[in-house]
Amino acid sequence: MDDDDVSVPDSPSSESGTLSPGSLEKQRASLQSYLNALPYQCESPEEMNARLEFIVGRISVCAETKNWLVLTTWDGMLQCWLLMRYPMAKPVRAKLTRVYFELCLVPGIEPRVMRSWADMLSRLICNKPDSRRKLDTTDLQLPWKPLWRVLQKELWPKKRMHDSSRNVVNILLFVAEQCRRYFPTTEIPEMLATFLPMLTKDTVLTLVPVLTSFLPPSYPSTYMPVVFKLWEAFNSSVIDDRFVELCGELSEEHVAGEYSEYGAEGCAQWKDVGIWNDAEWTFLIGKTLGSMNVPVGATRGASTTAGHADSMADKQSLRIKKLINRSGALAKLIVYSLSLDGPIRDNGNSGGTLSSEGFVAGSRALDSLDKLITSVESFFHPSNYGIWSLNLTHFVQRLMAEFSKRWKEEQQPHCKTPVTRRLTPEIRRNFIMILRTPVLLSMFSKDPFTISYSQAAIRAMALLEPALVMPEILERAYSGLEVVNETHRTTSVMTMLSAVALPLVSEKIYLGGQKHIVPLLELCIPGIDLNDPVKTICATMFITSVVQHMKIADVSMHQVGVDLSSDAPAEDVMDVDSENEQQLPSGVEGPGMPALSREEERALTRESTAAWADWVTSLFRRVLALFENLPEEGGKKGTTGGKMEEAVLKAIKGALDTVCLHLSDSLFDLVLKLVYEYASTNAKSNAVRAFGQLVSCLARARPEKTVDRFLPFCIGQIQEELKHGASSIRTTSTHEAVPSDTTLHWNMSILRGCFGYGGGSILKYKDQLLGLMALLVEKTKSERGYTGTGRLINRILHSAATIYTLNARYVNPDEWDSPEFNRNLTSQWGKMYEADDVEVVWHVPTRDEIEFVLEILDKIAAPALDKVEALLETVGKWDSVARNDFCRYLHAARSVWGGLPTFLLQGAKQVVNPCLNAEIEVPELLVTPLDVKAGFALTDPSDPQYQRALAHRTRFGQLAHRAADVLRKESEGEDHIDAVIGVSRAIDVYLLEYAITRSSFESLTKAYRQARDSNRIWPKQRENSRIVFLKRAQVYNAGRLYMHALYRRREALDDQLLEDLIEMSLSPYTRVRRHAQAVLHNACGYFVRSTRFTLPYLFRALEKKNDPDRMKGALYILWNKGTAAYALADINFNGQYLAALLNCQHQEKPSVQKLVGNVAQDALVYLNEESCHTDAFIEEIPGVLQALAELKHEFSGPIVDPRILREAISKTNARVTLKNDRYAQAVLEILEVADRPATHWRYVQFAIRFLYGLLRRDFAPPPALAAFFLKQSISPHTTIRVTAQKAVVKVCAHVKIRTFSKSSDQLWLDDWENPLKVDIPVTDPSVFLAQHGQPGYPAGHEGDLRVDKIETGFLVWTPTVKGYRAVPEGPSPFSWEEASIPVLRAMSEVMAQGNFFTVLALLWGQESMKNSTTPELRAENVTFMKSIAKMFEHEQLPAVLATIDPLLADGDRYKQRSGAELLAGLSRGAKHWPKQHADHLWSWIASRLNRIYAQMKPDTVSFWENLLSEQLVDRDPRRTAPLVKWILSLPLDFHGDSAFAMSKSLSIFNILVDCLDLRFLPLADQYINLFLDNANTGYAEIRSQIAQNIYAIISIQWRPVYPVATDFIDACVRTADPFRIRQARYLERISQIVSQLPAWREERLAPPRVSQSQYDKVGLTILQWVWDFAHGPQAPLIFPYVVVLLPEIIRMSELNDSSELQTYSSAVLYVLSAVTPPPEFIEVIADNFINAIKSSISWRIRVNALPTLIVFFYRNLLSMSGELVSKLMNVLLGCLSDENIEVREMASKMLSGVVRCSQRQSIVPLKDRFVTMLRRTKLPKRGDPNYQDALRSLHSAILGICALIESFPYSVEPWMPPLTEVLANHATDPLPISKTIRKCASEFKKTHQDTWHKDQLAFNDDQLQSLSTMLVGTSYYA
Repeated sequence: MDDDDVSVPDSPSSESGTLSPGSLEKQRASLQSYLNALPYQCESPEEMNARLEFIVGRISVCAETKNWLVLTTWDGMLQCWLLMRYPMAKPVRAKLTRVYFELCLVPGIEPRVMRSWADMLSRLICNKPDSRRKLDTTDLQLPWKPLWRVLQKELWPKKRMHDSSRNVVNILLFVAEQCRRYFPTTEIPEMLATFLPMLTKDTVLTLVPVLTSFLPPSYPSTYMPVVFKLWEAFNSSVIDDRFVELCGELSEEHVAGEYSEYGAEGCAQWKDVGIWNDAEWTFLIGKTLGSMNVPVGATRGASTTAGHADSMADKQSLRIKKLINRSGALAKLIVYSLSLDGPIRDNGNSGGTLSSEGFVAGSRALDSLDKLITSVESFFHPSNYGIWSLNLTHFVQRLMAEFSKRWKEEQQPHCKTPVTRRLTPEIRRNFIMILRTPVLLSMFSKDPFTISYSQAAIRAMALLEPALVMPEILERAYSGLEVVNETHRTTSVMTMLSAVALPLVSEKIYLGGQKHIVPLLELCIPGIDLNDPVKTICATMFITSVVQHMKIADVSMHQVGVDLSSDAPAEDVMDVDSENEQQLPSGVEGPGMPALSREEERALTRESTAAWADWVTSLFRRVLALFENLPEEGGKKGTTGGKMEEAVLKAIKGALDTVCLHLSDSLFDLVLKLVYEYASTNAKSNAVRAFGQLVSCLARARPEKTVDRFLPFCIGQIQEELKHGASSIRTTSTHEAVPSDTTLHWNMSILRGCFGYGGGSILKYKDQLLGLMALLVEKTKSERGYTGTGRLINRILHSAATIYTLNARYVNPDEWDSPEFNRNLTSQWGKMYEADDVEVVWHVPTRDEIEFVLEILDKIAAPALDKVEALLETVGKWDSVARNDFCRYLHAARSVWGGLPTFLLQGAKQVVNPCLNAEIEVPELLVTPLDVKAGFALTDPSDPQYQRALAHRTRFGQLAHRAADVLRKESEGEDHIDAVIGVSRAIDVYLLEYAITRSSFESLTKAYRQARDSNRIWPKQRENSRIVFLKRAQVYNAGRLYMHALYRRREALDDQLLEDLIEMSLSPYTRVRRHAQAVLHNACGYFVRSTRFTLPYLFRALEKKNDPDRMKGALYILWNKGTAAYALADINFNGQYLAALLNCQHQEKPSVQKLVGNVAQDALVYLNEESCHTDAFIEEIPGVLQALAELKHEFSGPIVDPRILREAISKTNARVTLKNDRYAQAVLEILEVADRPATHWRYVQFAIRFLYGLLRRDFAPPPALAAFFLKQSISPHTTIRVTAQKAVVKVCAHVKIRTFSKSSDQLWLDDWENPLKVDIPVTDPSVFLAQHGQPGYPAGHEGDLRVDKIETGFLVWTPTVKGYRAVPEGPSPFSWEEASIPVLRAMSEVMAQGNFFTVLALLWGQESMKNSTTPELRAENVTFMKSIAKMFEHEQLPAVLATIDPLLADGDRYKQRSGAELLAGLSRGAKHWPKQHADHLWSWIASRLNRIYAQMKPDTVSFWENLLSEQLVDRDPRRTAPLVKWILSLPLDFHGDSAFAMSKSLSIFNILVDCLDLRFLPLADQYINLFLDNANTGYAEIRSQIAQNIYAIISIQWRPVYPVATDFIDACVRTADPFRIRQARYLERISQIVSQLPAWREERLAPPRVSQSQYDKVGLTILQWVWDFAHGPQAPLIFPYVVVLLPEIIRMSELNDSSELQTYSSAVLYVLSAVTPPPEFIEVIADNFINAIKSSISWRIRVNALPTLIVFFYRNLLSMSGELVSKLMNVLLGCLSDENIEVREMASKMLSGVVRCSQRQSIVPLKDRFVTMLRRTKLPKRGDPNYQDALRSLHSAILGICALIESFPYSVEPWMPPLTEVLANHATDPLPISKTIRKCASEFKKTHQDTWHKDQLAFNDDQLQSLSTMLVGTSYYA
């Protein structure tokens, strides 16, 4: 649980400005507000500081002795300490953070441990977005380089060592992100200089997350230019996510500019929009538009290709995962860039015309938001629902949340943002006006998440600008609640009203909501309906959310008789916020919402309260009616109906609870009477529980009244029923209730409802209750009866003996009844408090109540235990009566203690069996509970009351143990099951019903958080409703109790009970086992070392001769995650656990074997190489020790006890030795089992997996183990073989790295160096490339260095590049480490057995069942062979080659594949072989290449290609010279007969290009020309090969390299194109082709052979190339070429004789919009489209080009210049009168979109233009020659008018109504006109349906008539 989870915003009222926000006094005051709310005295900060010293002292001892696992238990203690919310001094926090930072960097630590440290680090820094930061940059500076060093190993793991499930990379990046603001800002240039040289096209997805995680938020000007240029150059959604998040954060951090915490130096300067300049802002808003995912144009698919581009990246970088809330980041970006930074646009309200000058509310960012929302507005409508809906509403919700936060922040006295940059009321109004329509539309959406987002947004609006949204909401509310048949609308409306309950109730927020409350509540009552559970839950939710803020009392005139003249005190009248005084915009007070004065509003509200009495009675009657229709109770848990019914009952109880609490006295009496009458005249068996809950709602509000009313009646009824034999049928398990018992259960349920909260009032009825309890315990014999009795006892004890809050009303108790409060009741609705003003009233047990409890213990519990004890004597002779008595009395005793969790404080215990391992553990380092005050009733052991209670409790525990013991010996079989389960429940109560359980604590916390957040406008809001502060006090009290539940010690009795539980967990009966196991797992979570105590018993239960049921029980416990994790981390049990599993083979039962399999599988997670090392850690840790030393200076005295430290140090070596011994022993044990001939293959499989997991990089394995792995790698079982191969690979890799590592650090950080390694300096890149970057070298000139990977030189070169010396002829260059020689010898012996490789090849050559399609090369096999070749070099070369040779020519493709795998691994592993052997191998391979090539068939080509790429990738071509030469000599034919033969050589060539990468550059030009010359091939496959090759080569050529990082950074600042994405090398060549296309177009062949035409063939190749490019990460590079190609591509899209060309060309046109082009190309591309449309003769081109142009327009909306838009408008107007009707309709559709998004100022001129055109055109008769022209111009004018109407789908503009009459006149014109008009009218009707009641008022009667004419045309008869 988070340190801050229980936080209410720092709530002290000492914000006087004298205290700095983070100072200690401030924190103390915050703490004090918590402590004041508790009813008992708490520790002083000094005492808690001493505890902190103690904890830190222990942490320090553990760290100094490298006892990491014990240290993590003390982390838990530190978390507990933080949970108590005491202040920690800043220097201590900073130094402690430093310690955890250093801990995260210790190499070779298990990821689980590291994760807990990273978690602690984030808690200490407390970097959560909306909480106040606990440390400033001045308090803490952290070094980034050590973190980077550790991170590199995880970013680029060694191939053979990599485990795909490992997640450390994300943990470390998380650490970097948490700490980035504490990295020194002076290091930014150094960071860039480190990261940029490593950034290449392949690593960009890895390095961008690194950049954003490391760069500190200060001095952004040093790195933001790089970010933007980098962002522009790549097409990737990962990069989008990371950079959007970064920009959002920076906008928020730097909103105050030079006044922010970074000062004038480190801040971001204000530019055109916030901290961004115009170009950057346009780019960011373009990205925002792209992120909305809305489909534009005809394509419904994804709107970007970025996701596709990422999927092509290397798998490595995709392991870096982080949930990025893109909507949240975009919202931050926009909201924190709002300010008054431009002229204000005149909206034409003052009677002027609309102007396009200036910006909305004078804010540029707001203007962009306006355009953005307008362009996607229609996608919010529920009829337009799709994948985008969630995105859009989430975005709006985040916008509102961020806006509220910023608005409130700027009202704080210590806000740093200068006044000129703050939000203005005008911005606020416009911001909400922009978002209002979309939110009101999406309110009725189709899925619950979308709805909840829009409601959250509505809530924020209603709290900020209620006058703008509340009237709209209320209108929808009435219409939604009055229609019954649209349930979906009804539920949406109710939940929405719940969201805006606060503005509705509180006149401070919104004047004019209160009078609607009673009518709305009345409309809700029909919603309570059992047939529609969802509706019922929504209705109760609304009732709860409204009623919790008000007192329900009738204050209408006839009730109170107010003196009218002095209605309100004078100062009250002036209470109106000055902001709302501005004239409201015209049209806001819509119809039916006249603005009234405060007086009139109050009078109306008062009048409405007269209806309360009717409402309350109808509510209760409705609920009772619902109860009558409930299904019968029953089932296992005695529930009513299914989950839905239970949820409904819970919701109703919640609502009634709130209603009863807030009723005035008279109304309460009314309800009480109603309920009592019902209770005394009915007893319904199906509503027993529900009715009891109803009574408890009354009792909670006024316990005395309720109990007085019900108790005498119920007791009488109960006695009467018992007398007549109710509940006398003896049963011990759940069953249907006997109908004759109904009245008894009914009355017991009512009594249970009466108690639970009464507190002191319970003593009045003490004697009656004691008598009743005794009677019930004696007489209720059925299970249903005695469990009911138990629950009653439990409730009574809870009321008397527990601390709980009373009176959860919304105002303090003294105000509730004060006349002042009641006089102005309605104006007090919705009252809020600050933490210190809330009076929390607690019930604290008094001496008398404690005495009453003790009396119950004496008179109820003790006699019951006597009965149980007596029965235990005769267990063997029990009959059903005795069994029933045993269960009943034990249940009664258990219920007593179940109701007393906080009655007795357990003192220090006598620990008999500490489960310590004395040689290696220090008892003082065992974790101790944090002992804090927690409000137990009895705490003083010397108090006689305490002693009496303790004696009772101990007796209960001992008896439970004895019962368990006796029942185990006397197992009578089935009959005893209920008795045994009863005992295990009793043990559960004794062990775990103490203080508070984890689950109750968590659910309390969750409930508190929900309540807190539902009333907050922004995260740091200090005032909240009273109930929230009560909940806060409860949670804080619960947190203190929780400290007592954790880390409990075990005394002898606890141990005995644990043993009993273990025995029951191994019982032959499943029911008993399951129950006991659950209790046992729970107990292990609270008692220290209880798991260690139980494990030996479990291992014994797995030994031979055990019953299968016992084994099953033990296996289930061992399978539990907690148990498994503990056992496998423990020094002693690790080996035992694994060995015990492997020894389960003796049990035949399939169910047991299946279980063993599951347990073994899940154990593998905990076996990783670090886990052994973590416990046996001996390396130096200078960083941690230094941080600890600094931390110790912060405390006054010494915090470490020298004696403990000495003892711990003395035991360290023993611990390490023991761990290593146990490890070696475990390995040998497991190996022994696996090697036995009798072991079943499944167990060999488990064993080999365990052994693989146990391999350590810091120890050589036993030789026998290595030999075993190698033998199993030719096992016939595939699963065993696969693991064995992986293990062999790992053994070999470990030998290598142990040999090469000089220190343990190098070993664990993969930092070792190969003796052949040379760092080649790159002083002059061109020289370096001449030496090492050529595709081939003349013989004898190869030089003696080899460079396998060039992972730099894209932007900047690293100073050196890693190379290796070539190995000359002679002996091997390596001698492996001494310790591993026997291992390698053992492995050689296995391989030397003649047929090892033949068997291997045979197994690999089996046909695989999985994928029957084309076999691929299996990487694991290649790696296996590679590892053997690396380790043993040429030892087995002849044998292997002899095996491979026949396979290569084998007819069976699977055998061919096995040969290919052997060959691939062999040659790959021969990298450092001495020259003579390597040459021998390569000449052998070279001689067979042609043979291999000849037999590549379509079904085998894929693995041969894999083989070739496996040879070439990451290898210096000098090592594979024969292969490179051979590939370059392959003939590349483009026009042959066999497509397969040609594509074979091309794809092999493509592999070479890919693998050579920058070494291919010298050959690039000649090949590009070759490919372009042959672009006219007739085969589709070959065309796509050509396209891919061109794409690959151009990608390789893109290397915008700079001499040093600073040059690159300067270029980003100074030049427009530092990445050179606008330079196109082959532009001339492409232009040349383009110039030939028109001629070829003329020469196209006739249709059947059209696809053979030169034009089609070349065209398709080029389209394919553009398409490939646009979907890749380097998409931006394509634009220079596209601009040249565009006119031709547009022309291709009209050729309908070639469907292929048409499809491809239009697809390419759309894809262009899915990639953001560099800004200067936008105009060019748009111009191309416009020209094509204007100049083309063919209408088809116009139809095709229009939609693509518009999509392009939408996607780049915000980068379009004014004149471009007007050009576009002209084209559209031209197309409106096109000859072709399709073009006209398309143009009309487009016009409405363009007008809506950006051209609102041109509406009136356009409207006039169309109307005059209509008037001028008269339609002549049909036969007239001008008929067609006239019809066309009429149609175009009509289409224009319709386009204007459709451009405002959700509002009625003043110019619209007159147009209806114009259109109605033409509604009967000939087609197509009439159809267009009808379509326009029906669309209008659809979009205005929701608001029609309001919109219709804009039309007069004639216009409405015209509208209906438009819809139907005129009548046939008219």
